[in-house]
Amino acid sequence: MPALRERGPGQGFQSITSRLLSGLLHEAAREFFSLRRKITKTSGLFAIWAAASLITIASCARHSGQHATGQFIDELGRSVTLRSQPRRIVSLAPSVTETLFALGLKDRIIGVTSFCDYPPETAAVEKVGDTQRPSIEKIVSLKPDLVVVSTSSELEPFVKRLDDLGIPVYVSNPRNVDEVLRSIDGLGQVTGAVDKARELVNEMRERIERVEYRTSNRPKPAVLLLLGTEPLITAGSTSFLNDLINRAGGRSISGDIASDYPQFSFETAVEQKPEVIFIEAGEDTLPARLKDTPAGKSGRVFHLADELLLRPGPRIVDGLEAMAEKIHPILD
Repeated sequence: MPALRERGPGQGFQSITSRLLSGLLHEAAREFFSLRRKITKTSGLFAIWAAASLITIASCARHSGQHATGQFIDELGRSVTLRSQPRRIVSLAPSVTETLFALGLKDRIIGVTSFCDYPPETAAVEKVGDTQRPSIEKIVSLKPDLVVVSTSSELEPFVKRLDDLGIPVYVSNPRNVDEVLRSIDGLGQVTGAVDKARELVNEMRERIERVEYRTSNRPKPAVLLLLGTEPLITAGSTSFLNDLINRAGGRSISGDIASDYPQFSFETAVEQKPEVIFIEAGEDTLPARLKDTPAGKSGRVFHLADELLLRPGPRIVDGLEAMAEKIHPILD
């Protein structure tokens, strides 16, 4: 049930231009040493200065990374060509919208879905439909120079239609915590917000490592994450939610199921004896069939906000920290 990844309330990539600029730096260095061999006593200082300046210019161009033009590879391995730095961006996923705002791009976001409700400034942005049923007519009318889509929205045919119309589409596809960080970095590169993305990723990584350090030597209690109860839906090994549980110091009882969001029988859940149960905010109470589990008996049943669990963006660190506090209530 991929749609569980992102809903309403309730591989990084490398720019080909970077490689070209790397080549430019190499060529500049080669030219420098060629000139150095040819200099004379009267013109030597000028020649060295000119060649060194060429290297400096090439180096600055290589490392600035703030101009998102050229060819990029998105997180599905698709080639995305940008003729200029994106100034009119449409986001079709809440996690993407949150990331773009966190990168300081609010003035460039011209369209979002009706499920994009954070930060509060999204209320003033034009809506283009919901996450799984966006209006292509509305999007085209906004004249975007970049549309960003998440694989969780299952919009493959929609992406092809935009491609056919010549509208660049970048697809986000993070499947674990590390890939969320790489996805943020990738969005920073494709939008030209490289420095801000690097700053955000470093801050998130520090917080993640702090949680991992504080829980590393503690017992790993069995954890059940309930995303739905009729039927029982949980997080499998290929979802970033399973990764969050493990990093928070728990052991997901469904972590060996090779699926994003598998159905899980109540009988199996009881047999696994979960010591901690997380219920997403849309579910009111613990199902009666789980009340005799260790978690049910001890009262270690917790609600966590959907937006901290189901949106693979900057706020997953908030979700990780909240989860770790419940799994290990006393942390040094």
